[in-house]
Amino acid sequence: MTVPELFVDRRSAGRALAESLAGHTDRGDVIVLALPRGGVPVAFEVAQRLRAPMDVFLVRKLGAPGHAELAMGALATGGTLVRNDQVIRGLGIGEEMIDRVVDAERRELDRREHAYRDDRAPLDVTGRVVLLVDDGMATGATMRAAIDAVRRHRPARVIVAVPVASERACQQMRLIADGVVCLSTPSTFFAVGQYYADFAQTTDDEVRELLGLALA
Repeated sequence: MTVPELFVDRRSAGRALAESLAGHTDRGDVIVLALPRGGVPVAFEVAQRLRAPMDVFLVRKLGAPGHAELAMGALATGGTLVRNDQVIRGLGIGEEMIDRVVDAERRELDRREHAYRDDRAPLDVTGRVVLLVDDGMATGATMRAAIDAVRRHRPARVIVAVPVASERACQQMRLIADGVVCLSTPSTFFAVGQYYADFAQTTDDEVRELLGLALA
């Protein structure tokens, strides 16, 4: 399949990604986990085409102070923390500042857990093949946190699936995940959004709507 350099939007990217995951269609052991918010529209299309259950898996990027788009780490549900020490050292970020960012993102993580789930328990991934889906990867910090956190629930396999990623992030994922699908790995990579014609922010309402449709 020829992958366009520019995806129309996240849902069109999800349809393209689903083609590369077609081997997982109608398998009772597969679960699609979306990284909110941007990964949800992508994962929804994947889950629909694979006829697999879908849920969200909450991870928050820890933006470097003064460089919000640059991840100095990530925080996942359950308290899993992944640090990007190269970024932290390079920018001279102190532990006190890191703690402040972690505290703020932990509060947002808790808010989203309640907003998206209400009182519904997450899907059980024990013994299942988990497809971790996001709209793209720049540094891979967010996805690394998600992999570490998901593995605590003893899945059979963890497969990372994204429409676009930096070459370095994709290579790193191959070292820690059981499988990786990156449709496009441009040699020059600055930000995920540059590979989408429409990269409008996914809202909480859209996440709730798509999650409700997936669970219906």
